[in-house]
Amino acid sequence: MIPGEDMARLVVCAALGIEARAVARPGLRVVTVGAGPHRAYRAAARLPRFDALAVTGFAGSLDPRVRPGSLFVATEIRGPDGTVPCPSAELLAGLLERDGAPVHRGPLLTSDHVVLGRGERAALAATGALAVDMESAPLAAAAAGRPYAVVRAIVDTPDRPLLSPATLTGGLAALRRLRTVGPALARWGAAVGPRRVLLASPRSFCAGVERAIEIVERALAEHGPPVYVRKQIVHNVHVVADLRRRGAVFVDDLAEVPAGAVVIFSAHGVAPAVRAQADRAGLRVIDATCPLVAKVHAEARRSAARGDLVALIGHAGHEEVEGTLGEAPGATVLVETAEDVARLPADRPVSYVMQTTLAVEEAEEIARAITRRFPDARGPRTDDICYATTNRQRAVTAVARDADLVLVVGSANSSNSRRLVEVAERGGTPALLVDGPADVPLDRLAAARVVGVTAGASAPPAMVGAVVDALRGLGPVEVEEHAVTVETTEFTLPKEVRP
Repeated sequence: MIPGEDMARLVVCAALGIEARAVARPGLRVVTVGAGPHRAYRAAARLPRFDALAVTGFAGSLDPRVRPGSLFVATEIRGPDGTVPCPSAELLAGLLERDGAPVHRGPLLTSDHVVLGRGERAALAATGALAVDMESAPLAAAAAGRPYAVVRAIVDTPDRPLLSPATLTGGLAALRRLRTVGPALARWGAAVGPRRVLLASPRSFCAGVERAIEIVERALAEHGPPVYVRKQIVHNVHVVADLRRRGAVFVDDLAEVPAGAVVIFSAHGVAPAVRAQADRAGLRVIDATCPLVAKVHAEARRSAARGDLVALIGHAGHEEVEGTLGEAPGATVLVETAEDVARLPADRPVSYVMQTTLAVEEAEEIARAITRRFPDARGPRTDDICYATTNRQRAVTAVARDADLVLVVGSANSSNSRRLVEVAERGGTPALLVDGPADVPLDRLAAARVVGVTAGASAPPAMVGAVVDALRGLGPVEVEEHAVTVETTEFTLPKEVRP
């Protein structure tokens, strides 16, 4: 480091002048370090002082799927002195993807020479690395634990080697792509800094979700793939993708399931008409309906059987709502807002039930509107909104009070996850729904030094860990657990998959 040099928030390193010029932007400090590990080692000792370090420029692909002109964001750097992780890689990769770039991520290997032959590339690829350069490992050592990122534009591939006529085309494509990297690195650098992370607890899987996932896993183990699942077993893209890799086949309609096959009904429940369709098709059904959803179905049937109009408080199109409506379609009316209550017919007694994943305040407001108009209206014997939904809403309220921003881990089609965003925002704290770290916008993190983190009941705990790890890639993180209760609920498995 140069004595007396002012601290730079971010220093960007490029091997060649053409690379440095491609990423240069006003306010972005770019240093040309020279090509190869030896020059990179010497340059590392002379870098200006910095809070964060990034490396960019060209790289070679070790995997035919990583094509010229695409960007490669390193999740770790492998060099002669070991492996250096890049925890914030997903944050940066997600930003570049949202800006329209084709992005790959994975391990980057630093070589001490230009890798040319197919045989050598194949040997390096066998180690699990996806791309190769010559400067990132020495510069990773210079970062010394501070935020570090590597974004490379791919020039050549195993089938389009560096010394070939195709290199010119690949090089021009890579150069064009490299020009888009500078603004992204500036935004990454602006988000660097220490943070407090307030973890809401309870968060992530509830007992009903754990039960549903275990049902699919046990069915796969017992029957072997394929096992069919009607709709998504739970509303989370990571859970569905993992089970699909293991042999689960997700279908929207039972007509897609071969006769005699094993089919699992999702945790959200189904209407009696769906059960009848499965019987007619001779399917072997395993029911993963959450017991708390089954309770709402039973309440709707009882109310309709005694002649009541059943007001179902919920959101149109949700699978749980469709299943409940199907229990007594001639007697059940969906009520989405307090204004809908005024349109309910008044020619018979009224009962009401609720979708289990609603925001508590929203559901109570509608229930009060029903009882104001129909003082004799009967509500559920016990709360319909499930314990897990209530607990997670209480927990996010607790952390939102002290947070600059709340991140809710969950998929866009997860009702309970979306409600957590609404609950945080109702308290005046900005909140975002993210499926994982790639969805977290760096611009929103720049002004957020205290970040609340929670997860919907269908989101895997590992995704929460991945988001927190990504934040650690931007600087020191102090994690505080904020627990409002401890959940001990467990549900038994259906007889078809019990050990």
